This record gives sequence, structure tokens and C-alpha cells, in this order.
Amino acid sequence: MHIFYSKAALIAYLKTIKTANSTIGFVPTMGALHQGHLALMQRSLKENDDTVVSIFVNPTQFNNPEDLAKYPRTLEEDVKKMRTLSDKIILYAPSVEDIYEGNTVSQAFDFDGLENQMEGKFRPGHFNGVGTIVKRLFEIVTPTNAYFGEKDFQQLQIVKKLVEKTELPVNIVGCPIFREENQLAMSSRNERLTAEERKDASIIYKTLTEAKEIFQNHSPQETIEFVENSFKDNKEFELEYFVIADESTLLSIDQKENDKKYRAFIAVFVNSIRLIDTISLN
Repeated sequence: MHIFYSKAALIAYLKTIKTANSTIGFVPTMGALHQGHLALMQRSLKENDDTVVSIFVNPTQFNNPEDLAKYPRTLEEDVKKMRTLSDKIILYAPSVEDIYEGNTVSQAFDFDGLENQMEGKFRPGHFNGVGTIVKRLFEIVTPTNAYFGEKDFQQLQIVKKLVEKTELPVNIVGCPIFREENQLAMSSRNERLTAEERKDASIIYKTLTEAKEIFQNHSPQETIEFVENSFKDNKEFELEYFVIADESTLLSIDQKENDKKYRAFIAVFVNSIRLIDTISLN
């Protein structure tokens, strides 16, 4: 397994292994790896000649300094997990300085309004930070295919839009959500939950699946009211938002149309830990 801490060293190495027809798969992460991340890596290893994984907790996408400070950093453990998959993974684990060169600020992007919904509404500047780091990583790694989980579905759509607008030659591959035994969506943030909180957090997916059932025969508004009521009397969990949106535009809807694909998005606080999830409603 090759580990690089500087972009110059990584770029130099990638030049030595690249051929005219070879493919590079890329899995960008913020570390604290779980089975969902490993599944992305497995897919990349299967579909490409070489696979690069990045581990970088990106400061420009955090609008809450406390959240950034508390984000789990477990590089040693992460490396062990990756070694169980393959010794051919190329790891890029840069410092903030190596990525931002003393200028840790976001570039401003126009994602055609995708950035103003859900996460963008509640986390101002978040997607400018995501766009900035993803663009930089794509320019460093120059991947053929890049793999992203559908738990962050809005982010997946933003990255696709970024590639379209910047004309970067990268194919974006969306991969299914991995879930824990109780159906809680796997997330690095889950590590911060107590055992009890982790168990009780099954309410998030349970509520989403019930909402999907209700949505089949009821209006979007009735479905939203059901979810809001589900969390109203729950002292442990605070619902930040529940949105039913058009899958392509991410705009929230007032009424259903037959030929459209819809998706539900949810964000919930367990104490100060923020968990998100999503489900297709079609």
C-alpha cells in the first residue's frame, strides 16, 4: 500500500503508473472509515486498474467550528481497514497546508440552485466548501471514475453538476447507502453516539420507510405532517428538516406528478450530533 502526504509526491507517482488506456478510481473520504466507505473502495478496485483513496477532514465545508473540532480522526485505524481490502490502494492523506497552501477559503460556485436546498439552507457555505475540495482533489488525482455514497444524495448531485460545469473528465458513480443492523445509515458521525443513542437512532429510517408508504396515497403535506408529528414528542431526537423533493432539481414539491422521481431527505439532531438520511419515494 502506497501512502502519500503531499500532492507533489502523489502526482509524481501517478505519472509513473498511468498508461494511455489505464483507469484510476477515486474514493474521497474524511476518514473514520466504515463499511460504506469500504464498499466504495471495493467497487473502485473491481472496476479500475488503480484506486486512490483520500482521507482529509476539509475545514471549508464545516460551518460549525465545534463540529470540525469533534470530527473523528482515526488515520491509523483507517489504514488497517484499507489493508484488509487490498495492498494496492493508493492513499492520499494531506495536511490542510498541502491542500490549501495557506489560503483556507472556499471558491464560490453556482450549482444552478442545487446548493440552496436542504443542507445548503441549513449549512450556509457548505457546498462551496465541498465544491472547492472535490475540484482540487480531482485536479490532483485526475481520476477516470469517482465514487460517492447516496446517503449524501444532495452532495452527489452537486458533484455531478460541478463536473458538468467545470468540464472535468471524471465519471461520477453513485453507490447505495450502507446501513447498520438497525438500518441507521452508516456515517463517521455515528462513532460519536452512545450505544443507547445508536440503537434508538433506528427511528430515523423507520420514519422514512413509513413516510414512503404514506406518500403513495397521501399528499406531500400530509406525509410531512406525519414525520413532524413522529418527532414532536421525542425528547432525544430533534428534527431539523424533512423535505420531499424532485430528485433531479432537489426542489421541494407541493403536489405529485406521475412522470417525476421523488426523494425524501431528513436531518435529525441527537444531542449535538447531526445525522442525515434519504430514501427514494418511487
